[in-house]
Amino acid sequence: MTPAEPSDRRAWVLSVLDEHEARLTRFAARLLGDDDAARDVVQHAFLRLCDESPDRLNDRVAPWLFTVCRNRAVDMLRAQKRITSLEKLDVRADVSKEPDPAVVVEKQELYGRLNGLVAELPANQREAIDLWAEGFSNAEIAQITGHNEGNVRVLVHRALKSLRRHPLARQLLGEAAQTGRTQGNEPAKRV
Repeated sequence: MTPAEPSDRRAWVLSVLDEHEARLTRFAARLLGDDDAARDVVQHAFLRLCDESPDRLNDRVAPWLFTVCRNRAVDMLRAQKRITSLEKLDVRADVSKEPDPAVVVEKQELYGRLNGLVAELPANQREAIDLWAEGFSNAEIAQITGHNEGNVRVLVHRALKSLRRHPLARQLLGEAAQTGRTQGNEPAKRV
């Protein structure tokens, strides 16, 4: 979309917001360990988007947003001298689907335990696997993190290898495969 009018530009920003806000917020929350700070970081990213030209970003909106979000989160962590953690994984139920409360609790426990395993990974592997789990390609992860694509492949590979070796991860992934589900209603991703 190449908005020439302010209303077109507003529509473009709103469509990007609708498409990426939830993923950005989850990403920032995992980096910061704080939902409120994550929302501030996402708001900053979208304010920066308002100053950008849609023509300049073309089809690179998502990697650009995640890069801005990551950089702002890193700045906040440096300012607060905090260590990154992934203690809070947003696995709240989608109210519109009204899932079985027992299934929601089971998923929360599953993701909490898996999240604990991911938290044990080195920071660069955690970040790469987090973005990989969000569905980004290695090239996009490289663009977001500033690593080269080969390094991203190695980071993701090592993270997955470490998780596969852990007995709890094998057990958790076996449970997820048995139910055929992970967060939401999507098939389990092999880790």
